[in-house]
This record gives sequence, structure tokens and C-alpha cells, in this order.
Amino acid sequence: MALPGHRRTSSHKRRRASHFAMKKATLAACPKCKQPRMQHIACANCGTYAGRQVLQLENPLAKKDSKKTTKKK
Repeated sequence: MALPGHRRTSSHKRRRASHFAMKKATLAACPKCKQPRMQHIACANCGTYAGRQVLQLENPLAKKDSKKTTKKK
């Protein structure tokens, strides 16, 4: 069975792990609604990507109105 030949020092581990840090996400403004969104991902606010509608999102105002009109029995 293979065994490590030499001890891995703490400085060597830290140098190797220096690249593990998370990078800051790059945000771009949505061309339709101008809200910040991640690049190459559909806008969560309006549901568009590359100039076309790809997600069917409910209007938050319409959602509130539908709650008011439904009555409990």
C-alpha cells in the first residue's frame, strides 16, 4: 500500500488552500427591468434572458389581489 513519503507542513497546506476562497459574484443589470442579476442566468425579477421571455412569473400585485378575492368557507 502506498503511504505518504514526507509530512505535509502547515505552510504547504496553507499555500495550496489559498486558491479555495470564494470569488465575488459578478452582477449585471437586466436590460429590461434594470435589476441586478447574475450573468448568463435568467432574470428572477422579470423572467427574461437574451431578449426573450423564458420564465412565466406571476405579477406580485396580481398575487395580492387574488388573495383578497378568495374567501374562506
